[in-house]
Formats: sequence, structure tokens, C-alpha cells
Amino acid sequence: MIAVNSNFNLKTGFLLLICLFQLVNASARESPEQELKHTLELSNRFPDSAFILLKKLHHHALAANDKKTIGMCLQQMGKICYAQGHYAQSLDYHQQADKIFRQLQEKNLLADNFNDMGVVYYQNFNKKSSRKQYDQALKLYRNTNNKIGLGETYGHIGHLYEKQQRYDSAFYYQRHALKEYQKAGYKQGVAKIYENLGSIHEDLVHYDSAKYYFDASLSLYQAVNNEVSSIEVINNLGDILRKTGDYKQGLLFTRKALSLSIATKNEYQQASAYRDIAKSFNLLNLNDSAYHYMELSRKHLLHLYSDENNKQMSFLQIIYSIDKKNDEIAALENNRKLNLIVSVAVVVVIVLLIVMGLLTISRQRLKLRENTAIADKNEQLNRAQQEQLEHKSRELTTHTLQVIQHNNFLDNLRNKLEEMIKEDKRDQKRQLLQLVRQINQNINHDQQWKDFTQVFEQLHQSFFDSLKTHCEELTVNDIRLIALLKMNMSSKDMAVLFGISQDSLRVARYRLRKKLNISQGDNLSTFIQTI
Repeated sequence: MIAVNSNFNLKTGFLLLICLFQLVNASARESPEQELKHTLELSNRFPDSAFILLKKLHHHALAANDKKTIGMCLQQMGKICYAQGHYAQSLDYHQQADKIFRQLQEKNLLADNFNDMGVVYYQNFNKKSSRKQYDQALKLYRNTNNKIGLGETYGHIGHLYEKQQRYDSAFYYQRHALKEYQKAGYKQGVAKIYENLGSIHEDLVHYDSAKYYFDASLSLYQAVNNEVSSIEVINNLGDILRKTGDYKQGLLFTRKALSLSIATKNEYQQASAYRDIAKSFNLLNLNDSAYHYMELSRKHLLHLYSDENNKQMSFLQIIYSIDKKNDEIAALENNRKLNLIVSVAVVVVIVLLIVMGLLTISRQRLKLRENTAIADKNEQLNRAQQEQLEHKSRELTTHTLQVIQHNNFLDNLRNKLEEMIKEDKRDQKRQLLQLVRQINQNINHDQQWKDFTQVFEQLHQSFFDSLKTHCEELTVNDIRLIALLKMNMSSKDMAVLFGISQDSLRVARYRLRKKLNISQGDNLSTFIQTI
């Protein structure tokens, strides 16, 4: 069941059920545009029911991704919320519609929505924002040559100036609106502008002009069967006659407005008519009657405000219930989708696991074959490298022994020559000295050391890399001494290789210890072996 106000009578409730039944049946066969037209008609009398149907249509449009219908639903929901006095909610719906119409580049719908937002801002006393919305609407209507839209917007702007008592500007925009409506042949719009012009003239105490425009407005409203607007204009005509002193004729118009408002169950116009009747009786010095009708006006206004409050509370409850229901539906749909996703994911994961398992087994087998082949190849390389290292080691040892033997030979030869020099034979002394210098030049020849260093580095590459972390300021002789210590060569043989005495060798070892920051008491040879 749809929640309706407790003050609705049985007849109203019955009509509501008939309308809803017709709309629900129609929704199965009508297009979204036709459904929106029906909800717009329904919203004037049964806003809560229209809102429910709009929510349903909005939900279907979301499911179908019909953005235009989504935007139009939001716009209509904004209008209903505005009519019910929920301005913040109304503005929110209109702003959502604005985003969609911008995406779709629906210029006329976007302009209509700007006008609606301008009205909401005006009702919230934000005239600056209201005018901004109207200006945006004007720009779009001019672009699409929408004369009815232009007439409506000019009328809104003229109304803004009227409320600011800037009557020249108000007349200017109302006349522009009238011109656009007349071009479009839109009688309803022309009637509204005549009513606006009459209102401005009434404010300026131009009662003859005001009556002229109100009469013209009433004729057009009656021609298009607009009863609600007709009642308001009749009331205005009664006001004009009362203000010009024709109280009895004014009462006739006001009573006619009262009868029409009672017939149409327009309680707001009833209260207004009772108030105007009271004013007329007061001017006629019939104060008892004036008091009676003023009380009737007050009671109707109280009832109207109370009824409006109840309707608003009922409408808020409907919004809350719909939102709650939509949230529950959304949650159920999300759960269903989530379960489906989980099920699909589980199947996909199982398939992937099987595929990955097969791939893993296949790759393991391939890897085992590759590892076996690599191991065989590495073993062959290691054997070749081991043989090469052994060959290099033998070559280094042989080379070192040759150098030692060569240097020993030269050393013995030098000693003998030095003994000969000590003899006092002047003729051979100069020749022998020259021979000694040649021997000294060859006893430690650089090429021999280069050959030695090259072979040693090939055998002990990682040793030299580690050595650099301890000290980077080692000389060539330092590196040669370290290489000989690494080979565990005796001090005597090292002295021979360097062509120096063992005392000089001890000095060289001492200097090397300092460069390597070896603590006193630690053995230099042991330190080098650990690198």
C-alpha cells in the first residue's frame, strides 16, 4: 500500500488508487517519455505517489543505462521536492540532473533545469545564484531558438526585478517574455505574463492598467481551462476593485474566487478569498462580518499549514522508505553479483591452479634436464679450468724458480766481479764496473716481473679484489711483495728476486704492515693468507 495523508478523504484515496493502477498498467506498455508525462500530470495532485513512480522509473533507467530518462526523472523529483518545500533535496536532484544533461549535451533539458534551479535559489533568498541560472538558461534557449523557454526565463528575471522594486527592468523583461510567448502562440505563457504585468501595475498603483492586464490574463486562462490560475486572477481583480472603492463589485469577484476555490478544493485560495472578503467588510464598516471571515481565513491557514506539515512529514517518510528499500535492493543485487563473481573466481582459480600445476611440472622437468645439461657443462668447464689453473700454477712455479736461479747466478757473478774490482788493476777496473752495472740492470728486469704478475693475477683474481678493500695506496713493489708472501716464499728467495739484502726486505715488510694497518704482534704472512 502507498502511504497517503490521514486527512485525505475516501474519494481522494479512491482516485489515487485508480491513478496508480492506470500508471502501473501503462508502464508496461508505454515509453519512458510517456511515463514521465503521466508522472508530471500526477505530481500536481498526488506528489507522493508520483515520486514513488519516478523512483521506480529511475531504478529501471539505471539498470538500462538510459541516461536521458535518468536525468528527466531526477529533474521531476527535484520539482516535486520543491513543491513540497524540501528545497535542499530539490536542489540536490536538479544538480544531479545537470551533470547528466551536460554529458548528453541536451541543451533544452539543461536550460529547463537551469530555470528550475533558479526558482529554487530564489525561494532560498539567493537572488545572485538565481539570476546566474536564468542567464545560463537564456544562452541555451537562444542557441536552440526555443521561444517558450525564452519567454519563461524572461518572466522569471522580470519577477526578480519586481521583488527588488526595480520596475523599469521588471517591465523590460516581462515585455520580452510576452513577445516570445506571442511568437510561439503559447496562450498559457501569454496569460502568465499579463498577470505579471498586472501585478507590477498594481504595485505602482496603476489600477486601471492593472485591471486591463488581469482581465486579459483571465480570458486566456479560462480559454486553456486553467482553473487554479483563474482563481488567483479573479482574486486580484477583486483586490483592484476594493482598492478603487468599488467594494460591492469587488466582493462579487472575491466570492466568485471563493466558490471556485471550494469547488477545486484549493484551500490556499479559500483562505486568501476569506481574507479579502474580511477586508471588504471592514471597509464597509461591517466589522462583525469582517471578524467572522478573518477567523475563517485564519482557521483555513492554520489547517493549511498543519496539512502541509503533515504532507511534508508523509513525503519525507516516503523518501526515507524508498531510499531504504532501494538500499536493500542494491545490497541484495550486490550480494548476488558478489556471489556470482566469487563462484566464477573460484572456478577460474581452480582452472588456473590446475594449469599452473601442469606448467610447473612441465617446467620442473625441463629445468631438471637443463640443470643436468648445465651441470655436465659446468663439470667440463671446471675440469678444463682446473687443468688450466694447474698448468698456470706449474708455469708460475717454474717461472719463479727460473728467475731465482737466474738471479742467483747473476748474484754469484756479481760477487766474483766485486772481488776482482778490489784488486788494484786499473786497466780492468773500469770494464768490470761497467759489467756490474749491466748485471744490476738485468738482475730484476721489469719484463720478468710483468710476466710473473700477469700469471699470478690470473690465478688469484679474487685475492687482488679483496686486497683493494684493505688498502688502495699500494705501490707496484708492495703488490709484488704481497704476491710472493701469498706463495709462501722464503725471505732469502724474496730478497734474491728483488735484488736486495734481507735487511732491506725487512724494512719493506715493515712499511707494508703499516699500509695494511696490521696490529703489532700479528703475522704479516698469516694476514695475507687470510685475505
